[in-house]
Amino acid sequence: TIYLPTTTMTHTTTRQSDGTILLTPRNESHQSATILICHGLGDTSEGFSDVATHLASKLPFAKFILPTAPTQKVTMNMGMAMPSWYDIVGLDKRSNEFCEGIDASQERLMELVKGEMDVGIARNRIVLAGFSQGGALSLYTGMQLPAGTPPLAGIVVMSGYLPHESGFKITKGLEDTPIWHGHGSVDPLVKMNMAKESVEKVKERGATNYTLKTYAGLAHSVNPQEVSDVLAFLQTVLPPDESCRIKLKDPSEMSIKELKGAIAKAGLGRKALGFSEKREFIDLVRDYRLGKL
Repeated sequence: TIYLPTTTMTHTTTRQSDGTILLTPRNESHQSATILICHGLGDTSEGFSDVATHLASKLPFAKFILPTAPTQKVTMNMGMAMPSWYDIVGLDKRSNEFCEGIDASQERLMELVKGEMDVGIARNRIVLAGFSQGGALSLYTGMQLPAGTPPLAGIVVMSGYLPHESGFKITKGLEDTPIWHGHGSVDPLVKMNMAKESVEKVKERGATNYTLKTYAGLAHSVNPQEVSDVLAFLQTVLPPDESCRIKLKDPSEMSIKELKGAIAKAGLGRKALGFSEKREFIDLVRDYRLGKL
């Protein structure tokens, strides 16, 4: 289910019934990259929607996908149920090996990546990003994607760490995936030592392009400087490239349902009021993609 979209100068935002937020270039035919952002423990996709909107304004060709984790009991938080990508028993090294549910969340991210590849976005035009537990999941998933295609454009870890170390093995060919990791120097939850140990463990397994940046005085959060640095990383690994644009179905080959969906995503519902002929829907979608509206 897709709720009523909102639009900015560059993107259309839709909120789906499963909690996923999508920021799609207003002219979806201009999409040439995808960025997935996973929230932290106890949060939802709304927690990073403002950051995504800011980044999207600087990356008009990128689609942003912000999924929401399933609600499940978290051992570390006295068994309380909350949005969580996997169970967290504790944040010490031994407890970090018990991450029930991480395989299912890893599979979900892999399916989202595959879905973007199926419509023509190459894997080296996709970035996995996340905060805290979401950053941990992005790191864990991004370096273990199936072999056979290029590495991701990059991975962004904000205040995150390597989860389930014993189950982590970098897929051959993905060793040089660019990883950018930002971390607060006074983070009381995911301590700086844990971040440094994660870098060491990932490098021990073969990663060759892992950057850790420390933010003095920052706790378990992000600040404007870190967001600016994330943007700079994204602009480096995802430069504009029209040759990588998404492959869209020709409007004349779309069903009425598909046409109405495209019109809703583009925020053009009012322009379609009163339409009764399929040709009218086709012409509206085609004119939108050609930038005539």
